[in-house]
Amino acid sequence: MSEIPRPGSDSSSVLQIDRVVVASLEQATVTVRCLRGPVRRGARFDRLRGSAQAIELTLTQAVVYGRRVAALDTGLTAFVTLRGEGVEHLKSGTLASGWQVIEGANPLP
Repeated sequence: MSEIPRPGSDSSSVLQIDRVVVASLEQATVTVRCLRGPVRRGARFDRLRGSAQAIELTLTQAVVYGRRVAALDTGLTAFVTLRGEGVEHLKSGTLASGWQVIEGANPLP
């Protein structure tokens, strides 16, 4: 079943968290799958789907196949660095537990 697009969905960003690789108080490096892109460097995530936990995360870096990229297209898997408030709420997913999804908005190109 597909989602009903929100107003302004052309600039919305949606990433599925696969694995939290490294996390500190203000920054996390995670493996993600881009569910709605492109997701550009500087994208801000403010919603953790299915949770009331507050997040304010900014994508500061994306790496695909060992190369830094400026944007992630839909369907790509990447290592990304997220910085800001709420990184402690990110967790690795499994088939049994499901995967977290974060949503937000892209900066203007």
